[in-house]
Amino acid sequence: MTDDLAETPAGEEQVAWTATPYRAPVLDRDGAAIGTTESLLGDEGEDIFHGLAVRRPGGQIVELAADRVERITRSAVHTSLTAVDAAQLPAYRAERWFHLGWGGLFRKRPEWDRD
Repeated sequence: MTDDLAETPAGEEQVAWTATPYRAPVLDRDGAAIGTTESLLGDEGEDIFHGLAVRRPGGQIVELAADRVERITRSAVHTSLTAVDAAQLPAYRAERWFHLGWGGLFRKRPEWDRD
């Protein structure tokens, strides 16, 4: 994935992770929807993308690691996940993240204290 704007082969404009559309469909490698974007997981200041919190049908929120995201466009998040992979995504654990709004979340480190 690139942080620069680019045209994808399908003609969709690719965007940086920080421009991920809120509640955009998250698609598996076959194009089937597996959920919608709920939160960005990363550090905007350092431009480090950890992944996404994805709301699955039924309401469960799971974590999608950045290395499974192939591209982000203005209309969807495209992943390398198979249907089996998507079903096995780990549950989102809010206690692992400091919420920074839609713009991103910082991964907590054991040495950090909440102020």
